[in-house]
Amino acid sequence: MSVLINKDTRVVVHGITGREGAFHSGKMIEYGTKVVAGVTPGKGGTVQNGVPVFDSAAEAVKATDANTSIVFVPAPFAADSVVEAADAGVKLVVCITDGIPTLDMVRVVNYIRPKGVRLIGPNCPGLISPGEAKVGIMPAEVYREGSIGVISRSGTLTYETCDHITNMGMGVSTCIGIGGDPIIGTRFIDALKLFRDDDGTKIVVLIGEIGGSDEETAAAYIKETSYPKPVVAFISGRSAPAGKRMGHAGAIISGGTGTPQAKVKAFEEAGVPVGNTLEEVVQLAKERLG
Repeated sequence: MSVLINKDTRVVVHGITGREGAFHSGKMIEYGTKVVAGVTPGKGGTVQNGVPVFDSAAEAVKATDANTSIVFVPAPFAADSVVEAADAGVKLVVCITDGIPTLDMVRVVNYIRPKGVRLIGPNCPGLISPGEAKVGIMPAEVYREGSIGVISRSGTLTYETCDHITNMGMGVSTCIGIGGDPIIGTRFIDALKLFRDDDGTKIVVLIGEIGGSDEETAAAYIKETSYPKPVVAFISGRSAPAGKRMGHAGAIISGGTGTPQAKVKAFEEAGVPVGNTLEEVVQLAKERLG
């Protein structure tokens, strides 16, 4: 089983004729994802990677029945691409672009939510359901099918975690890279709800990092709802000094908020074991799968 994407997912790629869009759309097609259209204003009527290119998302969706968008558009224009995708009628938008101004994302999130559109990202690696579809930039070779749901703020740590899962003889139902910016479309708590309702997911691995309060919110949700599936966690950046921005725009500690110690404590109080290394987290997951 999987969440959000599967073999029936039909993808339109915004920025398909750019360097990143062309490369990663080719990789998605190679994986078996149904990439049915691309969007680049002014290049409608051309073809990229065997896929028809349109001038607008509305034209692309109308012509191909695409239900999912992935955005590789440069930061100054990416927010408008997400809005355009939502207006075109897709219900899932994955925004890979980083460096989008925070105020742009505040506007976008408030605009698309009433439309029932789910956003993954921005500044994320996307998502993959092994054996079903890949809508993102993750290296598909480290993933295999299984029953572990993975949620992560960090792209690199996501790949390393799933490589450990594969090497330990297990697999992933769906892996969601939610992104590390201050304003994102799907938070840990949102992804936990998706995996809660997925019969094919038996356990959840949550990869957090310093900064913000998303992990603490997720821990509170797990505790308050008696979350029905085992969850194990890892928090990166434990040696980061307070007040320093580390990596992601959202990874900043302010006073006692967002500290790794606070996050670890919140998870432990919710009954979620926290590993000291990614390999240890995966081992914890394996033990709970039995």
